[in-house]
Amino acid sequence: FGSPNKQGKEECHGAPLGDDEITLTREALGWQHGPFEVPSEIYAAWDAKEKGQAAQSAWEEKFAAYEKAEPELAAEFKRRMAGDLPADFAEKAQAYIQECQDKGENVASRKASQNSLNAYGPLLPELMGGSADLAGSNLTIWSGCKGVSKEDASGNYIYYGVREFGMAAIMNGIALHGGFVPYGATFLIFMEYCRNAVRMAALMKQRSIFVFTHDSIGLGEDGPTHQPIEQLASLRTTPNMSTWRPADTVESAVAWKAALERKDGPTAMVFSRQGLPHQQRDAEQLANVAKGGYILSDSEGTPELILIATGGEVGLAQDAAAKLREQGKAVRVVSMPSTDVFDAQSAEYKQQVLPLEVTNRIAIEASIADYWYKYVGLDGRIVGMTTFGESAPAGELFKEFGFTVDNILEVADELLDA
Repeated sequence: FGSPNKQGKEECHGAPLGDDEITLTREALGWQHGPFEVPSEIYAAWDAKEKGQAAQSAWEEKFAAYEKAEPELAAEFKRRMAGDLPADFAEKAQAYIQECQDKGENVASRKASQNSLNAYGPLLPELMGGSADLAGSNLTIWSGCKGVSKEDASGNYIYYGVREFGMAAIMNGIALHGGFVPYGATFLIFMEYCRNAVRMAALMKQRSIFVFTHDSIGLGEDGPTHQPIEQLASLRTTPNMSTWRPADTVESAVAWKAALERKDGPTAMVFSRQGLPHQQRDAEQLANVAKGGYILSDSEGTPELILIATGGEVGLAQDAAAKLREQGKAVRVVSMPSTDVFDAQSAEYKQQVLPLEVTNRIAIEASIADYWYKYVGLDGRIVGMTTFGESAPAGELFKEFGFTVDNILEVADELLDA
């Protein structure tokens, strides 16, 4: 079977056969019918309209009886299949976010993520979690988790094994089916293994939640093979992918709320291995976390310098800003956990956070540096990564690659004197 002159050759891969070869192929197959002409006997053999209509009618009749016998369960089924969250979820999630702000815990954001799952999980029976053989490191198992197995499919957590691509693809299938909100986890560097499925989630606008931990050189001794550099930029530049890199428990809780409430696309959640300091916020700042970027600390009047940071580097930016203020500098710190969410805000809000007239800007992130020129401008400065990492304790790596208060002060002095 096949094209007489092109089968087994590269010619039939990326180009049409052509009219002459199509004619020869038809003859070889004994196919005498015209283009798009389906013989009636073949059409009849494949026509499943009546069978489908009968199955649909039977299902509707069965569900109507179920709805009458179990109205509450039927309503829950319809809610979940529609992709709607429980009516009280937003209110309860916001209360948990406030609780995080009040408690002020200093923990790794991967632990803050697990805390959020413990808070939100009991509210969401539709959650279907999982990890690619890294559950103990990703911290994606919450107190109400039960494994799904061949013997017992009633659980809500899938142990995918070392199958990052398979995990992401299965998550997309679960999301497409409906009735569940899937999340799955691995290290950020292993996003590369599941990249095609992650991209397809964005292309198909599915609510798949990808949890990526160990987000920078901060993972330490595993070295450059495990230290993500360019992966954050790849996620952020994927159309319809929402990406969050939280700085503390509060931003982690907001990120999870945003991911769960988003119905038109996937979310990438990027969390740290190392502990992160809690940040103080007033009510307005707390509300503005959900806008993706906000003023975390400020000076009197118009700032002469803006420090922009995400995740584990927000605390560093705050420490550097404190030193600069001691020197009499007017410094603003902007935390930007989600660049795509910030970019979607009004021009007025973005101007309030990053005034166009303030051109002295430094972005600080332990990831590829080039991404941040869109926020600091060509005359701004970036304390970021331009090479692969190294194998060493996290503290030594941060010092080696310039993620220190002293280095930020030097960069700030050079910029302000330029």
